[in-house]
Amino acid sequence: MTATNGNHYYIPGPSPWPIVSSLAIFIMAIGFASMMQGSGGGTPILLVGAALMIFVMFGWFRAVINESVSGKYNSQVDLSFRWGMSWFIFSEVMFFAAFFGALFYVRMYSVPWLGGGDPGTQDLLWPTFNAEWPLMNPPGAEHINAKTGFAFADPLFDIPKHVVSAWGIPALNTIILLSSGLTVTWAHWGLKKQNRGQLILGLLATVILGFLFIGFQAYEYGHAIEELNLTLSSGIYGSTFYMLTGFHGLHVTLGATMLTVILFRAMVGHFSEHNHFAFEAVAWYWHFVDVVWLGLFIFVYWL
Repeated sequence: MTATNGNHYYIPGPSPWPIVSSLAIFIMAIGFASMMQGSGGGTPILLVGAALMIFVMFGWFRAVINESVSGKYNSQVDLSFRWGMSWFIFSEVMFFAAFFGALFYVRMYSVPWLGGGDPGTQDLLWPTFNAEWPLMNPPGAEHINAKTGFAFADPLFDIPKHVVSAWGIPALNTIILLSSGLTVTWAHWGLKKQNRGQLILGLLATVILGFLFIGFQAYEYGHAIEELNLTLSSGIYGSTFYMLTGFHGLHVTLGATMLTVILFRAMVGHFSEHNHFAFEAVAWYWHFVDVVWLGLFIFVYWL
């Protein structure tokens, strides 16, 4: 490692965390794929991978924090971190852009195309199909009995009873998440003014609001599955709903976890008015999560 004074740049020593984190992601991917295929060993494998990832997070966070508080970083490292976090958030923007693009394509093209064929053919193949979004009764969800002529439901489909209303828990979660954006900004102001109490209180409020959002979303999922019969097997509406909101919920969970780490660091006296990029990086991520949720609320729940 080189010194950080003058124009020197800090170069970290060999670290086991990149390869261990890659192994954890690989194990989780195998477990998740096995679970989706109905394999009995999928869930334990997924949990092992998740436990390993938590271990990596503790170890890697601790290593970077120790390097930071020991004074090994300089302005060049700070700039490197800023570019790294910027590119990471950009990659996340592209990640969600792909899902929003798929939703747009389905709503604007695929569903109208399915409903634009010959009426007689549609009545024969999909007698109950209505080419409107949200697609509550996908083509193929019901079949015609050759003897009786009556339609019967395909057991592989879970036909939802109703759409998820935007003006219940989703609207409440919107208020919660936007409020958390204000509290993390208020905490940042406290840090800039060297007001440690405002910093800690703002972070604590943000963490509470973040996990409150997750709790309400879990309740919403339970209601959607049990009361509305909306599952991943409910056709394109169910799959897009859970993919978009589920991945966002995962990002909120990660963001709230990172904010918790920042809160603990603030409580032990870390960060100063001019040296607090770790706080800023998590705040950037949290504001990104806020913006994505606004898109979800408008295009998944409302319109």
